[in-house]
Amino acid sequence: MAYKSLISFVTSETGLDSFLDAAVAMAERSDAHLEICCLAVDSTQAIGFFAGAPAVIYQDSLEQLQTQAETLRETVRARLNGRPLRWSTEDAVVPMGAIGSYVGLKSRFSDLVLLPCPYESGRGPQDELVTEAALFDGSAAVLVLPKDMKTLPEFERVVLAWNQSEEALHAARAAMPLLIAADLVNLVVIDPPAHGQERSDPGGLLTTMMARHGVKAEVSVIASGGQDVAQTLQRHALDKNASLLVMGAYSHSRLRQAILGGTTRSLLAQSATPIFMMH
Repeated sequence: MAYKSLISFVTSETGLDSFLDAAVAMAERSDAHLEICCLAVDSTQAIGFFAGAPAVIYQDSLEQLQTQAETLRETVRARLNGRPLRWSTEDAVVPMGAIGSYVGLKSRFSDLVLLPCPYESGRGPQDELVTEAALFDGSAAVLVLPKDMKTLPEFERVVLAWNQSEEALHAARAAMPLLIAADLVNLVVIDPPAHGQERSDPGGLLTTMMARHGVKAEVSVIASGGQDVAQTLQRHALDKNASLLVMGAYSHSRLRQAILGGTTRSLLAQSATPIFMMH
């Protein structure tokens, strides 16, 4: 499998230049089509307007949002014109409560979703909702680029977080093209259960599967030492000089409108390494 259909969602010009450079670089590496969706998010609560005013005020708000989305799209198009790749853009006004359905539908028919870190300065709750929608509503593989990242690194050394969960296995399978191309994949197991299914050989079954794809892999079994999982993964990725972290995306709920779990949220907020996730 190769990533031939890439999609990104942008809601503002915050960090736009460096993010687009990274998205273009990823598309060029995969010889893929890149689609950029420029969103203006409507957070208006029409029910809260006083009698007689809602229609006029709400229409004016929608027109402003449409102009905002179109302006953002024109900015993106100006940045992409002349780039040697296949690309397209779309603009849309999306109610805050409908981000899940819009982003989920678009993500579902893409091989990989590229997103900026939703927690960097200048971003808002809509950016976190976009990330959640791609993961949980779109069931898509998502590559989140860290804040302040200037260029997309070559993913030569990869750390893959393994805990025997379905989410971690989904992420490993979805990331296989990147794992195959890497010089080394370090599969890290943190605090393996003493009586788990893989107690005698943590990560052994997964490394065997990856080896049959030509992945060059090694296993590290480490203890958290009282730190939370996010801190332990960050420290390990730094120790291994990793340029990519692959992990399952965990939620606080199994309901359709799931929200990011604490480990996932902490890693996205703090990591200086791109994170590849799937639920």
